[in-house]
Amino acid sequence: MRSRPVLERGAGLLLLLLVAACGTVKTPTEPSEEPGGGTAFPFTRIQAEIFTPNCATAGCHDAASGSAGLVLAAGRSYGEIVGRPATGRPSMNRIEPGDPNRSYLVKKLRGDADITGDRMPLGRPGGLPQAQIDGLVAWVRAGAPND
Repeated sequence: MRSRPVLERGAGLLLLLLVAACGTVKTPTEPSEEPGGGTAFPFTRIQAEIFTPNCATAGCHDAASGSAGLVLAAGRSYGEIVGRPATGRPSMNRIEPGDPNRSYLVKKLRGDADITGDRMPLGRPGGLPQAQIDGLVAWVRAGAPND
């Protein structure tokens, strides 16, 4: 009769160790943390901190000029980039959900060697702060949700 309580305690301890080994579980609404890539920005933050002040400006990607056929103004930008072919490289999408390295917009923001033209945004020496690029890359890696 003694073996059953010992067995139950052992099973309880095993369950406790398994739960501890798994770490914390994030809910679907929490930002995802990617190794070496930072926390994914929600799209609303990408719009407010990257596109609106740096890209959707007069003569660039605002609604009036839409350089390279791309408008990055609030309310239009998501539909213009996600799953849409890049003008500079039609074999790639501007944003390929889940794959930052196959997303031409990411390449333009990083200034990758295989882009056409200059690193974006123009007029900003050195490009965007690395934290903003990392947040956008993590968003793409997370599937580019429209949140």
